[in-house]
Amino acid sequence: MTQVQQTNPIEQILREYPVMILDGALATELEQHGCDLDDPLWSARVLLENPDVIVQVHADYFRAGADCAITSSYQATVEGFRKRGIGEQAALDLIRKTVELAAQARDDVWAEVQDGGFENTAVKPEGNLVFGTAQQTSDVLETGVLARPRPMVAASVGPYGAYLADGSEYVGHYGVSDETLVAFHRPRMAALIEAGADILAFETIPSLQEAQVLVDLLKEFPHAYAWLSFSLKDGTAISEGTPIETCARLFGSEPQIAAIGLNCAPMEVVTEAVSILSRASDKPVIVYPNSGEVYDAATKTWSGQGTCGSMSDASEQWVAAGAKIIGGCCRTTPHQIGELAKKWRN
Repeated sequence: MTQVQQTNPIEQILREYPVMILDGALATELEQHGCDLDDPLWSARVLLENPDVIVQVHADYFRAGADCAITSSYQATVEGFRKRGIGEQAALDLIRKTVELAAQARDDVWAEVQDGGFENTAVKPEGNLVFGTAQQTSDVLETGVLARPRPMVAASVGPYGAYLADGSEYVGHYGVSDETLVAFHRPRMAALIEAGADILAFETIPSLQEAQVLVDLLKEFPHAYAWLSFSLKDGTAISEGTPIETCARLFGSEPQIAAIGLNCAPMEVVTEAVSILSRASDKPVIVYPNSGEVYDAATKTWSGQGTCGSMSDASEQWVAAGAKIIGGCCRTTPHQIGELAKKWRN
């Protein structure tokens, strides 16, 4: 049985690099490749119909400069697949497959780079990647200024609300017991760890209750690490209203939690939230906001004006406020991740 590595992978990267770069939206890119996600399974539907496209999207982000891919397991659950007539063992196999697809993309891109397949990259002797023009490459090889670590795979553990497919991950008041949440999350977490993920991503978590359940469950897998990322009501509170400072203080001493932060929030609230998190905890702060558009759970559509074009510039404020891990969530693209990589690898 494969286990998540015993060393903290985020700590390893941040020991050598000031900022770690995450990928961006998976669903948006899958739709760009012609996938229909109008389904309660959302991006997990593509696991059944066209898994090669998932590999392609992961690879696009790695080529853009992402240090980490988040798997397509956000809405992949035993219960969700059961509603499609898929048995538990087959569902767990599909959940494991999300890790395998991301790892395949990572390994393929890393091999391309080592073979000199990228015109603007090179590999230092110790195996790290460097970015730059042909002229810059020799300087980079000498100084290591633009070095990049070997990317990792983070296995997405989306909230119970994502399974409900009604927007509950942005509200958090499920009205279910801890036991219900444990039974829901445990099989998927075990499958993702068995598949060899480098780290788990507890993401878009809307409530203190669900966060506590996940952190307690993680202790059943003592060699595993996870980051804990909340959906927000505003710049000071998570979706169900608990102050984000309370969350940071409560989970900041948990040894298996590698980072604490937020995702799928508009960029406008990020700086305030990061400032609070960085003061309340010694954990690295992780942020991957959405484009700034507003999601309508009833129609499953996005509206409003996105602000993705300013993500690279906005990230300067986030880092100044204490963020160490930066990427994008819904409606962000490989182009934006590439801009982040250029800024923070330069």
